[in-house]
Amino acid sequence: MMHGTKRDDFNARREAADLARKAMIDRFRAQPRVDDPIVQERLAAQRAAAEIREGHRAQRRAEAEARAEAIATEARRLEAEQAARQAEEARLAAEETERQAEAERDAAQAALTLAAEQKAKRDARYAARQARRK
Repeated sequence: MMHGTKRDDFNARREAADLARKAMIDRFRAQPRVDDPIVQERLAAQRAAAEIREGHRAQRRAEAEARAEAIATEARRLEAEQAARQAEEARLAAEETERQAEAERDAAQAALTLAAEQKAKRDARYAARQARRK
């Protein structure tokens, strides 16, 4: 034997909805209000925690900026050292080029002197030959 579904009449459904609505309102009214000392304590604790978090954020930000500044300072120092090293290398290269140029000038002068001496000897031999012929 099958029983039919139980059908509530309109008034029963309305009473159930009213009871549910009242229960919801009671639950809402049971919550502590903003002026309640417990709520005030909780809000103060939340504000204090937020201030602490903000302080930590500011400290981390300051540390990051200090690290970035230290890195930038170190980079500038390294660049200055590199520039000084390059200037010294350029100076040494210029000195070496000057020494090589001086050595080439000396070699050219020695070659000219040798050529002049050889020519003088050749001319002397030629003159001696001519003198013997006459």
